[in-house]
Amino acid sequence: MLVRRGFQPTVAPLDLPFPADMEGEAAERLAEHLGHYAFRLFLRGAILRRGSFTPTEATRYLGASQAAKVAEDLVALGLAEREDEGRYRLRYPTHNFGPTLEWYVARELRGRLGFDVAVGVKFHAPEVGGDLDVVAAAEGRLLYLEMKSSPPKHLASDEVGAFFRRVRALRPHLALFVMDTALRLSDKVLPLLQAELSTQPPPPPRRVVREVWALTPYLYVVNARQDLMGNISLAIAEGLRALSPPPP
Repeated sequence: MLVRRGFQPTVAPLDLPFPADMEGEAAERLAEHLGHYAFRLFLRGAILRRGSFTPTEATRYLGASQAAKVAEDLVALGLAEREDEGRYRLRYPTHNFGPTLEWYVARELRGRLGFDVAVGVKFHAPEVGGDLDVVAAAEGRLLYLEMKSSPPKHLASDEVGAFFRRVRALRPHLALFVMDTALRLSDKVLPLLQAELSTQPPPPPRRVVREVWALTPYLYVVNARQDLMGNISLAIAEGLRALSPPPP
């Protein structure tokens, strides 16, 4: 679908804290753990440590016993190994958590909703930078998901502007701006996105449910409160209904 839109996409390998060819039961177990927000926070913290870490150094959000359990989960999954004095180290060092989040969401879109999915796509649009984090196709519809693994306070206006440039170049049927955070989006994220809408003043965002917001019938913003994939699925369902013909 990208080629039919006039692009020459290429797919870059993901920088992951596990083998890129992981499949079968191992991948299923990892995806199950990544479905938990606390596990994702811990793994993100472990990646940011850039080497040896104690469980409590990897996260500020879990108690010591819970952090120790998650560290052992990483060992059981083959992502980490134990060191002396209660320390751990990732077996496959990586630079940031973003590609792991993209891998997980793409896998779930494929398995849960039957999408054809590509991750880390460079579509080489003129004067448009960055990658398409996740693109998915089903029912003749093209979806683009921009994934953000950092808290809202780290989101900058230039990142939002770059997202809109990619959307305007790609022209997907649905676009989702996904923040992997349990924090509310109305304080900073929604105003930044609204400021980039072509309609000024922008229409007020519509809350679909929880922290699932529609900025237009085809542009959605979601966070991870309660269930990241559940929120993404709700936004996709809402968008596909908006694209459907009116009821008789």
